Amino acid sequence: MREQVLNIILIIAILLLIDLYVLHGIRGAFKKWKLPHSGDFTFLYWLLSVLLITALLLAVYINLGVGTRAGVMMVFFLIFLGKISFLPFLMIDDLRRMLKLRRDRLKRKTEAISIPPKDHAIPRSEFLMKAGLLAGAIPLAAIKISMPKGLYDYHVKYQTMYLPNLPKAFDGIRLGQISDIHSGSFFNHKAVLGGIEMLLKEKPDLIFFTGDLVNGQASEMNHYQNIFTKVKAPLGVYSSLGNHDYGDYGVWPSPADKKKNHDDLIATHKNMGWDLLLNENRRLKVDGEEIGILGVENWGELSMFPKYGRMDLATKNTDDLPVKLLLSHDPSHWRGEVLSKYPQIDAMFSGHTHGMQFGVRTKYFQWSPIEYVYKEWAGIYHQDNQQLYVNVGFGFIGLAGRVGILPEITIFTLKAGRDPKNES
Repeated sequence: MREQVLNIILIIAILLLIDLYVLHGIRGAFKKWKLPHSGDFTFLYWLLSVLLITALLLAVYINLGVGTRAGVMMVFFLIFLGKISFLPFLMIDDLRRMLKLRRDRLKRKTEAISIPPKDHAIPRSEFLMKAGLLAGAIPLAAIKISMPKGLYDYHVKYQTMYLPNLPKAFDGIRLGQISDIHSGSFFNHKAVLGGIEMLLKEKPDLIFFTGDLVNGQASEMNHYQNIFTKVKAPLGVYSSLGNHDYGDYGVWPSPADKKKNHDDLIATHKNMGWDLLLNENRRLKVDGEEIGILGVENWGELSMFPKYGRMDLATKNTDDLPVKLLLSHDPSHWRGEVLSKYPQIDAMFSGHTHGMQFGVRTKYFQWSPIEYVYKEWAGIYHQDNQQLYVNVGFGFIGLAGRVGILPEITIFTLKAGRDPKNES
């Protein structure tokens, strides 16, 4: 606890120093303007800075609701990106002025002359400051323009998953995964249908859906159920619930209304032909050989998310199965319970993070502010003989935008044996 408090204090100190440096740069860029040098401007600048830092800390450590939390973090990092883009110009100008000061001092000593007055041309210092402000504004403008374009820009991610005990009959099986549909956020039927057609074009043998069908109300699926009913696979479609699927974030007239909403959501899975796993398992048989598909209700390690998952029930009567694949919405469940208590789980499939819908994701590098909340937030992770895959979501929630972290359809090829990349 003490270490965490010290880390928070250090982060606050660094952020405030950056803000102080940026304020110095703004004043340098507009030396002839009265406003940046006024007391009112200074007060408002520091008020905004403190509010943003406070909101960030609340978003990380306090339950603000997922949509609010994602929105706060995205706004903070967008503004922070602008500041970071400005900093190199400040540093270059400070370095230039230090070198010039040193040169002038040496010149005075050696030649004993005075420095002639400057003409009225724009000083290089002011030019650098204004160029820095422009550099900080450009990425913000580009992000603003690109945000809506990423909402339905579905991408297929291909992943080979090695399982040492995989039966021969399952070697080469193709498994599709989608997660976090959040149907209440959609506003483009044609685009959503296009994403589902991309999934079906891959011809997966079975499909996993790992939670958050809606934002909170089962009725959100009324206009999209016909699209997601198309999601079929020869070996079945298996689904689990996410934290939004319980209606916990809404205000209901009565407990009975909340229960009916939850019952309606469960019925929606059934009506679409999806096999919803509520702390239970299925034995999947191919050519006389079997593996286990297990599904738990939501289990989140952070206190703001419910722990409805029951691994003791989901693993019941599965000891004889050579491979067990687990659907669990929240990736924090993997480190919070699965790794320590259930070593028999070969692979876990999750969603939930959305990659915060903002960041960078390439073949060799990925980053998002969400990594400061979740250690595992996108892609494949390994520990000993267990692995986790986190899908960054098919839909969106909170801010209607995605930047760098695009909606995902994952296609796994299951292979018997060990991953050669993880061999020591």
